Amino acid sequence: MKTKKLLSLAAAAILLFSTSCRNDEEIYTELPTSPKGAYENGILISNEGNFGTPSGTASYISKDLGTVQNNIYAANNSGANLGDIFQSIAFNGDNAYLVLNNSNKIEIVNRYTFKKTATLTQEINQPRYIAFNGNYTYVSNDKYLGAKYLSIYNNADNSFVKKITFTDAAEVVVSAGSKVFVQNSTYGYGNKISMIDALANSLEKTITLPNGDLNEIVSYNGNVYAIAYTSTDSYIYKIDTAGNIVNTKTLTGIANGDNLEIYQDKFYFSSDTKVYTMDINSTVVPTTTLFTVAFTPYSSLYGFNVIDGKIYTSDANSFTQNSTVTVYSLTGAVLKTFTTGIGTNGFYQN
Repeated sequence: MKTKKLLSLAAAAILLFSTSCRNDEEIYTELPTSPKGAYENGILISNEGNFGTPSGTASYISKDLGTVQNNIYAANNSGANLGDIFQSIAFNGDNAYLVLNNSNKIEIVNRYTFKKTATLTQEINQPRYIAFNGNYTYVSNDKYLGAKYLSIYNNADNSFVKKITFTDAAEVVVSAGSKVFVQNSTYGYGNKISMIDALANSLEKTITLPNGDLNEIVSYNGNVYAIAYTSTDSYIYKIDTAGNIVNTKTLTGIANGDNLEIYQDKFYFSSDTKVYTMDINSTVVPTTTLFTVAFTPYSSLYGFNVIDGKIYTSDANSFTQNSTVTVYSLTGAVLKTFTTGIGTNGFYQN
């Protein structure tokens, strides 16, 4: 009897201890995690600045659009200037890569605190955009009247691996599957895309678009989409990772197609000051605009991105003053307007 009672008491104690531990674990896992930094869960903004001056800056907008902070690089790096022509941003892990075109460098910062961790300069010459695939970093470089190439680095230590040269421009670079695609057109001139095998880091194929000049490429769901234009019509091409054009949408009557974004299986794009949307699988050309912005020479819709159910646009105000950022709903209603830095050109979900 005593033995059975002792065993029962021991079993009860074990059960109580087990339940207590399990409940502690459940409570622990439900506790909110600490924020990684002041800029987590918001939008980072690249502001070019004026050519020839170190006036490129970075801004931050909170997810709820309630807070805007300008010049966050200087604020977190002892007042240091970011550089000359802040071209673009790309993320890899906890790092943000800030591409400084006319400073010939890439500043690497913690994406949540914006504190600098490294600077990449080897084989960097007028860098434009950056992408990542596997163990490698890919940077497009396009010097005016000079060399055009893709420089490749090892992610582990940012060491230079090799470069792939092009006859035409080296502009937007994106990753899809085990391939990297480089847009070989700039400022709306050119119709070629280079496809790089990211396993061998070699040029595998050059894709020539059949109609229009190429304005932009984007990666979405394992494919690449390209928007090209003429003075009367525009085209959206779907390209698979074998480098084949597998679908073409002819946007009859919509000239100068630009600023292609894809969000939840919908295209968003612009034509001059007009913004359109259409389902990614639709064959019907949109006949009405989502919204129209005011015309400003060389700077209307200078920045354009669709992030988390909102459309972010910028007017660079002809680079004579700070930019105006206007955020729209997906139905075209104005949600908020901000003032950012000079030459706002891009928005990035952090």
